[in-house]
Amino acid sequence: MTEHFDVIVVGAGISGVGAAYHLQAYSPDRSYLVLEGRERMGGTWDLFRYPGIRSDSDMYTLGFSFKPWTEAKAIADGPSILNYLEETAREFGIDKHIRYSHRLSRAEWSSEDARWTVTVDWDGEEVRLTCGFLFMCTGYYNYAEGFTPEFAGSANFGGRIVHPQFWTPDIDYAGKRVVVIGSGATAVTLVPELAKQAAHVTMLQRSPTYIVSLPSEDGIANWLRRVLPAKTAYAITRWKNVLRQQFLFNIIRKRPEKTKERLIGMVRDELGPDYDVGTHFTPKYNPWDQRLCLVPDADLFGAIRSGKADVATDTIDHFTADGIVLTSGKHLPADLVVTATGLKIQLMSDVPFLVDGKPVSWSARTMYKGMMFSDVPNMAMSFGYTNASWTLKSDLTGRYVTRLLNAMRQRGMRQVTPRIQGAVEPMPFLDFTSGYVQRAIGDLPRQGTRKPWRLNQNYTRDIMALRFGGIDQEMEFSNPEPRPAKAA
Repeated sequence: MTEHFDVIVVGAGISGVGAAYHLQAYSPDRSYLVLEGRERMGGTWDLFRYPGIRSDSDMYTLGFSFKPWTEAKAIADGPSILNYLEETAREFGIDKHIRYSHRLSRAEWSSEDARWTVTVDWDGEEVRLTCGFLFMCTGYYNYAEGFTPEFAGSANFGGRIVHPQFWTPDIDYAGKRVVVIGSGATAVTLVPELAKQAAHVTMLQRSPTYIVSLPSEDGIANWLRRVLPAKTAYAITRWKNVLRQQFLFNIIRKRPEKTKERLIGMVRDELGPDYDVGTHFTPKYNPWDQRLCLVPDADLFGAIRSGKADVATDTIDHFTADGIVLTSGKHLPADLVVTATGLKIQLMSDVPFLVDGKPVSWSARTMYKGMMFSDVPNMAMSFGYTNASWTLKSDLTGRYVTRLLNAMRQRGMRQVTPRIQGAVEPMPFLDFTSGYVQRAIGDLPRQGTRKPWRLNQNYTRDIMALRFGGIDQEMEFSNPEPRPAKAA
């Protein structure tokens, strides 16, 4: 017999663990299962093993609302975050609901049966499961493949070329000349860490990124934890950081030129008046057209000041046996090249979805409240904020799904479907100029110009809309529970 669950969660990373908690806390009468395609939980925080891997948000907002972050460092390293996730899963018994090496390969909805049938690859064996509601928590990028441009002559390079997504323990950089290609969060994390052991590290960028330095520890949070209960201290710190993030984001959007001047001035303060900040740290776009890069305790700037690292702003002409020749003609010697050139966006694990036998094209769908899709029943996706910590939105999404599930049971309905009523002008789902977004823009769903089809990108607004707002706006409850047959 095919196993059936009320809810199947796909993915056992930060979103999946959070979704599982909300299901058992707020819809305890619903059975659930978590499917994880890999052999371990943790998602991003288990996949990435490159030196220095860390959060690019503070852990008081990247952490769960229900599980206080109690370590001293607010900007945490990858192993500490993974330990936090594993501890959370054990503490709440979520680990008992996870099935590993179960990779989703197909999902089919039947309105007649009011259920999803999911096909799963379990170590080469095909398994089918059914559920009433499908909750996709698989993140937004391809775990099996990163983005690496074609570089002329790369086959002639005598050293090693590695993408940080596939870093392995045997990669030796001690005493080596290293070139890190890229200027995003991964690159600025790698450079100061590699510089601790490498002979020299060069961050080779096509164009600069806005970089902000913050202390790795939150002094107020650590003080609050000494004088208040852990949960109270955590809640205060979380809201402090949320409100600060929102205030700064709004100021940046309203006054981009002033903000740009201030951000670049902060870099100049770190590197001194003689450093060419105009070339290497002055982006052509406005702040928050792409995500800001965070460096804790100014570690990147410290590596540059020490002479252990430098920045080259140029494009690659070709590789040689012992380095890279730039378009300007300059030669960068290298023994190891790290291509921190980005990720490949992949929604829904890139598997086929069908609704009543018809394939779903995500680019033709409009997102509902940033989590569901027009005309796709009983399915939600956890997708975090682009201008704040991921978990803030995934927490709200998990709670909202339980509201829907509870309403369906109370109303005796088996199906809930977002339906567009009236005109909705389509807009890009992600309003970002980052390369990884622009490469995938044609495959992504859309958002609309009005509620509930427009993404807020604002935590306080989403709290009001998702936790306290109504659930009937352009949402169709249908497919009543069948009545039991009368006794003869």
